[in-house]
Amino acid sequence: MVIIQVVNVRWFNATAWYALYLSRLLQEAGHTVVVLTLAGTESHKKALEWGLDARQMDLNTANPLRLAVTLGKIIGLVRRLKPQIVNCHRGEGFILWALLKALGAGFRLVRTRGDQRPPRADALNRFLHAHVADAVVVTNSRMARHFLSAMRTPEDRVWLIHGGVDRERFRFDASGRERVRAEFGYGPRETVITLVGRFDKVKGQRETLEALARLVHKQGYRHARLLLLGFGSATGEGEVRAWIKELKLERFVAITGHREDVAACLSAADIGIVASLWSETIARAALELVAAERPLLSSDVGVMPDLLPPEALFPAGDVNAMTRLLARAIDDAGYRKELLKAGNLTLSQLSGHDFLQRTLTLYEGFFD
Repeated sequence: MVIIQVVNVRWFNATAWYALYLSRLLQEAGHTVVVLTLAGTESHKKALEWGLDARQMDLNTANPLRLAVTLGKIIGLVRRLKPQIVNCHRGEGFILWALLKALGAGFRLVRTRGDQRPPRADALNRFLHAHVADAVVVTNSRMARHFLSAMRTPEDRVWLIHGGVDRERFRFDASGRERVRAEFGYGPRETVITLVGRFDKVKGQRETLEALARLVHKQGYRHARLLLLGFGSATGEGEVRAWIKELKLERFVAITGHREDVAACLSAADIGIVASLWSETIARAALELVAAERPLLSSDVGVMPDLLPPEALFPAGDVNAMTRLLARAIDDAGYRKELLKAGNLTLSQLSGHDFLQRTLTLYEGFFD
C-alpha cells in the first residue's frame, strides 16, 4: 500500500512517537510510507533519523493564504502518490484531508486520536468523524467511550489500537543495570524507584518527591532512592532541584539528564512508577519500563487502567495512596512478583509486531 501519515506534531512526544514508530513498522513491512511533518521540529528530525520519507508541510497554519498554498501542495501530493490510506495524527490539518475525501479523493481517511483531550462534540466534528473519516483509531478505552457516546461515531468505525514497544531495544540489560547503578552510587541495599519523563507538571515529579520524602523522613525507608530519568522541559531542572532541596532529599534523588542508554537506565530500577496527573493516552514510558521487566505502579490516568490491574494503580495526584503502594512494593517481594506477572501479560500483546498487525487489519479491511 501507499500510505501517508500526517504527523504535524512539534515535539517528539507520545503522539509523534506512536505515528513515527507505526510508520517505520509499515515501511519495514514493505509498504510505501510518506510522513508529513512540520518544518524545523523535533518530530521531523526524528523521522529523518529513523530513515523515513519525511516531507515538511505547513499544516498548522491559520493564515488563509498559507492554508491555500498548503492545500495546493496536498492536492499535488495526492495526485502524484495516489495513496490508499491517509492517517491524521493531529486535528490541525484533518479538516483539509476530510475536505479532499468529501470531494471524492480516492483514499481512505483515518483519524488517530492519541491526544488526552477529548474532541469537541459539536455537529461539524461529529459529522467529520462519523461520516467522512473511514475509521477513528483511539489509544485507550476512555477515548473509545467518548467517541461512541458523545461523538456518536458508529461502533464499527472506532478502533482501539494500543501502541506497541520495540522489544529488541527495550529489554532487561543486566550489565547495563550494574553499570548505571554504580554510576549513581547504588549498591545492593538501595531500592531504586525510577520515574521516566520530561520535567513537566503533568508527569508528577513534585508529587513523587513528596511521596519519597514521606517514605524517607517519616516511615524510615532510608534505603529508598529516586532516579528521575528525564530533563528540564516545561519545568526547568533548577526548579526540580529546588524541590529536592526543600524536601531534604539531596542524598536520595538523582537526575539523569539526556541519556542514550535508556534501556540500561530502566534496568537499573527496582520499581518503576508513572505518576502523571493527566494524559498518558499512549504511555510509551510505561511500556518501556515493563519491557525492561520492572514492576510498575501508576496513577489511574489515560490508558493505564487498560495496561495494569487495579492493585497497581493509585488516584492521580494522591500522594498518600502513592506512598502506600511504594511502601508495599519495597517491602513485599510477592507483590512485586505479581506486578511483574501483570506487566508481562500486558506486554505479551503489545509488541511492535502486534501494533503493526492490528493496524494492517484495519487498513486492509477497507479493501476486502
